[in-house]
Amino acid sequence: MEEVDHSREMTRVRQKVWVSKTEISHKYVYHFTARLVDVIGSIIGLILLTPLFLVIAFFIKKEEPKGTVFYSQVRIGKNGRNFRMYKFRSMCIDADAKLTKLLKFNEVKGPMFKMKDDPRVTKIGKFIRKTSIDELPQLWNVLKGEMSLVGPRPPLVREVKEYSEYDKQRLFVKPGCTGLWQISGRNAVGFCEMVSLDILYIKDLSVWNDIKIMVKTIRVMLKPNDAY
Repeated sequence: MEEVDHSREMTRVRQKVWVSKTEISHKYVYHFTARLVDVIGSIIGLILLTPLFLVIAFFIKKEEPKGTVFYSQVRIGKNGRNFRMYKFRSMCIDADAKLTKLLKFNEVKGPMFKMKDDPRVTKIGKFIRKTSIDELPQLWNVLKGEMSLVGPRPPLVREVKEYSEYDKQRLFVKPGCTGLWQISGRNAVGFCEMVSLDILYIKDLSVWNDIKIMVKTIRVMLKPNDAY
């Protein structure tokens, strides 16, 4: 049944869907409930995951003692607002400086950079990226109200500059720690497919869909898909 649902979903992805920003903003019950779940979920997550955070921090510092444990980057959130997103640092100290030379090796089409064997990724970085553990500090962004547990991934400033009007629909809602993209193949899914998946998610906003995505995300973390 799950394979059938996935096949139907990918068929919808190939069709361009447009959503009403006004209609989305008027889903008051959903937004209230989602925020309540975000606050409770992020607080519980931050408390329960503290031991794991300490272990990951130890290995990050052990590999590169002069580097920071966390990495922050300006991302674009709901309605185009900038915010600083947090992650565990999974790349070498001078990763941003090396990006320009690597852009020609980009493995996905569109305004997004992905490289399977990115030389900037550290040893511990490969593990935490594969299991999505590097994303867990974003629970702090969720608690602050900048992100939600479920939603489109927050894009970079340079990526949004290349967005079409269709792509900009991703910015109608808060970005999330996980979403349809993560449970649908992640890096095996191209930019256009990722955008379409996000827009389908926005069109079908519901707490029940969020719960299903969160459950599937746990499965992906325990049995990693194409993350790198």
